[in-house]
Amino acid sequence: MTDDDRREHRTVGDVDLTTWRTRLGRTVSSAWVRLGARFGALPLLIVTLLIGIGVASVCTWAASEVYEGVREADDAAVLDRPVLDWMMTLRSPVLDTAVTWWTNVAGTIGMPIVALGFLVGFTIQRRAWTPVVLLMAASAGSLLMTVAGKDLIGRARPPLADAVPPFEHSPSFPSGHTLNATVVVGTIVYLLLLRESRRVTRVWTVVLGTAFVVSIGVSRVFLGHHWSTDVLAAWALGLAWLAVVVTAHRLYLTAVRHRDEDVPTAQAVRPSR
Repeated sequence: MTDDDRREHRTVGDVDLTTWRTRLGRTVSSAWVRLGARFGALPLLIVTLLIGIGVASVCTWAASEVYEGVREADDAAVLDRPVLDWMMTLRSPVLDTAVTWWTNVAGTIGMPIVALGFLVGFTIQRRAWTPVVLLMAASAGSLLMTVAGKDLIGRARPPLADAVPPFEHSPSFPSGHTLNATVVVGTIVYLLLLRESRRVTRVWTVVLGTAFVVSIGVSRVFLGHHWSTDVLAAWALGLAWLAVVVTAHRLYLTAVRHRDEDVPTAQAVRPSR
């Protein structure tokens, strides 16, 4: 593998992901470089992601506590009911069918198919296990957050009279479709950015990925399957977990760079001037 190939895997445009510009980032990455040299970069990535799943669980618990406070103050109802009422005015038989089809792309069948398709492509193209580890860990954390959030809150969905069939009966908070789409598609977008050299391609990748995630969230409210606050919480939790996954991968890349280039630890994490 050439130096250019290595750099392509650890940069997004002109941004080197192994460069840490904050003191905390440099301290943590220096420790990860030393641990990576001792135990191996990939095992360390797996351990980091497992720790991250624990962090995701804490974030889900914290979100449930915040939501309980909002619900007790009836602040959620101020937003939820008007938004759903407005969405209901936009419905038509044709649009209802189209949106139902679209939201199923992020469902329990559609989203695994999307993830598996990209996973096979990444694995064949890169001949590496890193995309497999990242997508599996991201998906596992997302699923855990969805299940934990529903069990902790147990919020009822909007009335069936306000929903478009087929009806759903599991707890409403958070929106699993939205959370899983945010995390899985966000991870796919991140992995694609590592391989794209043209700025216009990177921009369109981010735009399309964002549009997909936003449209899935909106579709859940449009169909009356979730309240708007369920979707907002799912976006927030999904982005938080995605940030953990990307940070874990950056630490992995820093350890790999140090191993491959034999760069002293301080130099490996020092920001460029």
